[in-house]
Amino acid sequence: MISDQDSGGFSLDLSKFSFRRGTDDMDVEEVGELPTRLNTINSSGGFLVVSTDKLSVQYTSVNLHGHDVGVVQANCPAPVKRLVYYFEIFVKNAGAKGQIAIGFTTENFKMRRQPGWEANSYGYHGDDGLLYRGLGKGETFGPTFTSGDTIGGGINYASQEFFFTKNGKLVGTVYKDVKGPLFPTIAVHSQNEEVNVNFGQKPFVFGIEAFALEERMKQQMMIEKTSLPLNISHRLVRSYLQHYGYQDTLNSFDLASKSTLPPIPVAQENGIDEQADAYALSHRKILRQLMNSGDLDSVFGKLRDWYPQILQNKSSTIFFLLHCQKYIELVRDCIALLAYEEPMKSPVAYLLDLCQREVVADALNSMVLSTNPRLKDPESCLQSCLERLLRQLTACCFERRSLNGDQGETFQLHRVLQSEEEGKS
Repeated sequence: MISDQDSGGFSLDLSKFSFRRGTDDMDVEEVGELPTRLNTINSSGGFLVVSTDKLSVQYTSVNLHGHDVGVVQANCPAPVKRLVYYFEIFVKNAGAKGQIAIGFTTENFKMRRQPGWEANSYGYHGDDGLLYRGLGKGETFGPTFTSGDTIGGGINYASQEFFFTKNGKLVGTVYKDVKGPLFPTIAVHSQNEEVNVNFGQKPFVFGIEAFALEERMKQQMMIEKTSLPLNISHRLVRSYLQHYGYQDTLNSFDLASKSTLPPIPVAQENGIDEQADAYALSHRKILRQLMNSGDLDSVFGKLRDWYPQILQNKSSTIFFLLHCQKYIELVRDCIALLAYEEPMKSPVAYLLDLCQREVVADALNSMVLSTNPRLKDPESCLQSCLERLLRQLTACCFERRSLNGDQGETFQLHRVLQSEEEGKS
């Protein structure tokens, strides 16, 4: 454990400190591989012909019984780390009986049966408009479909439902009680039936973007129905400014909100300890300003005057960070002569960036907060209440996705903020 000892007698574990403040590590979008074509290897090849581009299929035999189905899956399962997945088929020829189906099946599905006829599979069938979900008997679901129709199948991971469309309109939904990878699947079962499949290589007939937006709006409405304490947003922002020593911005924030928000006399409420965050505010402001200007000599001078205990342990993490930053500042102006013609395009560019100063300033800010003799929780020095709340939100989103079999999109703060801005414009 990397820790720094202060005069209060406890260790502040800087290994838990976020040296890249924010949620960049939470914003990695994981979409997975997308289906792009039909899988000619895993199909009932004796009863159908797949085109050379692997995007259309035709039934060429004469069906004699229920095991003569021409079935083909996509080349990979539907991606799960997203809000929705969707694909479409165009019925070029309904053939003799129009026994065409669209749906989802597992990897070990029997490739001579209609989707929905076997366990762990779902299928919307064109000849009767019924929905089959693992049973031989279908359920009333939607209209039949035939030549010239475009039929779509999708998965809504937020609601854990399958949904199907016809000619750009939603037909219906059904609860998805199947876990694990699911392959987009199409089936043909009478002579001359022919369908083309669209995995997104061209625009869909159904407005899937609008569908996804509507789903996000539903989630937003549920969030907005949640009751929150009075002025909690104001208090979170204020505690953030206090925690990181942005005193001038805090004063402007208080001045601007004085005429619009009623005062809240409670000093500590909902986990926000304003007295702890306000500790040594003017000192932390000055230290941050000196750090951001690259004046490490003055930083060391102020620390010796105000908080000598922080510099006593020469093997501490903060001592190491401060001296590394001092070295960076010393070589900043001459690095082009020493090694790189374009330092900001070099492998060490991140160290020369102004964000690096912020990283060390944040660590130093935490150490100053840890010297508070009235400090109750050392962990509170590492992040503000707002950051802890965002981490808890992210953890809850991951837990909810885990309960859904790791299906559904990841929490992405930048996307949430972007949607908020778009909603205001």
